[in-house]
Amino acid sequence: MHPDSSLTHDATWIDRPDALHAWLAAVPQDASLGFDTEFMRRNTFYPQLALIQLGWNGRYALVDPLAFDIGDALRPLVGDSDAVTVMHSASEDLESLSPLLPHGPRHLFDTQIAAAFVGMGLGLSYRALVAELAGAELDKGETRSDWLQRPLTDSQRSYATLDVVYLKPVHEQLAERLAQRERTAWHTEDCERLKQRSCYRGGDPQPQRTFRSAAEWRPEQRALLRRILLWRDHTARTLDRPRPWLLEDALVMSLVQQLPGNIGNLEQRTRGQRALRAPQQRELLETLLRPIEPEEVEATSAIPESPQGEAKRALSAMKDAIDQRAESLDLPAGLLCPRKVLEEYVVTAQWPDFLEGWRRGVLHEDLSRLLP
Repeated sequence: MHPDSSLTHDATWIDRPDALHAWLAAVPQDASLGFDTEFMRRNTFYPQLALIQLGWNGRYALVDPLAFDIGDALRPLVGDSDAVTVMHSASEDLESLSPLLPHGPRHLFDTQIAAAFVGMGLGLSYRALVAELAGAELDKGETRSDWLQRPLTDSQRSYATLDVVYLKPVHEQLAERLAQRERTAWHTEDCERLKQRSCYRGGDPQPQRTFRSAAEWRPEQRALLRRILLWRDHTARTLDRPRPWLLEDALVMSLVQQLPGNIGNLEQRTRGQRALRAPQQRELLETLLRPIEPEEVEATSAIPESPQGEAKRALSAMKDAIDQRAESLDLPAGLLCPRKVLEEYVVTAQWPDFLEGWRRGVLHEDLSRLLP
């Protein structure tokens, strides 16, 4: 392998609409377009898109989304045409792009997902993938850079460009291996699932379901927990601040279990929450103290408990069945079925949405017969 940080790959810096339109005009409507982003997510709820990197046919562009609205230029090729958008581990990139591409790229090829389908392991990094398939070693020295600064340094530009330089050979090799294993349709399905999940800008309507320790709470308490979590999510989105800046999880649980009697008590217990100012404190107190209506209890989904007894034994048997099937398919077990999905299935006996599609055909018979 050779370190590529010293090599020069010229990239066009684009900070005007006409320049972006001109660069994209040369790309065929059925091309494979290398695509990456740099974004910042330190003090905000939403990721702040700071840079877009494009690569096609040995041509590279660094597009400045801070300089102009780039959505109108990107959508015809990326969102609407037959072009394949090649990205690596695209979930957060798609989230940062969602204001510009609400439905994501029309055709997404995620190289990290593809690598898992061809036996290279789950969650493989781009650096490791490039080393394996292209024989090049990438410098990751700018990983924690401030991508919102202008101008970018030469080192930042080089680092950003290299993130798309190798997408073409990586894509070609992975696509061939997928076809050889007859996994192309599976990969396409998982990329569509990733797009739907990452581009959805609404909140979870049942956020309390992840708070396992509240599974045995009274129904009214679970409804109040859901109410406060929904308030936190809505307020964090409105203020564009991280959820924990409003209320940390442990504090949410504490407030629901022991209601504050007045604003003074609430202020004392929430001291140090950076985004919880006086207006939010008043809203929170009203939200906490408003009576729980029967309709609200009915609308609150139960919280799945941790598997116990027969369910725990069934979980172990299902895990063994998944491991065996994963080995026979040369797939990571976590790609077939993450443990938290399996736990919920064992407890609820409801076939999970995650296991629809190709996974149903592979797993349903094995798992359904093991239900307690």
